[in-house]
Amino acid sequence: MSTSKAITPLPKDAASGKRFAIVVSRYHEEITRELLEGALETLRASGAKTEDISTYWVPGAFEIPTAARALSQHHDVDAIVCLGVILRGETPHNEYIAREVARGISQIHAATGIPATFGVLTPDTLEQAKARAGGAKGNKGAEAAEAAVAMILMLDEIKKGPKKQSKSVGF
Repeated sequence: MSTSKAITPLPKDAASGKRFAIVVSRYHEEITRELLEGALETLRASGAKTEDISTYWVPGAFEIPTAARALSQHHDVDAIVCLGVILRGETPHNEYIAREVARGISQIHAATGIPATFGVLTPDTLEQAKARAGGAKGNKGAEAAEAAVAMILMLDEIKKGPKKQSKSVGF
């Protein structure tokens, strides 16, 4: 199994002390297991401890945002990594599912301030999915985990920086 390389390598302890939830679709499990392995490998290589990573399996990609939202509301996590596969079929069904999954994950990320990363593949074929789950095109699960760690670091940096000054406006 190969993992993708970061543009800027993460420090080896970047994920140390951070808590991660991974939401994985069971649909196309032969692919999502590879995405999960890539994500786990990346988190551990970045310093996350196994006990600080929780994995939650959902029936399909459409259910990913519901589980991720519940995790953001009821669990103390620093980031949520969302993994799934939505293959193109004979009808536009995949487009509707992919749009709503992307929107749901994005809304969690924006509404809660908890990074929720998008590791959901939307390929045309099973071969394309395999190429992106540890094959010739890397591992998008690893990339989603990498993005989660990078977002945690960036948000921590923002929180440490100078605070916004309130300005009074004279009337």
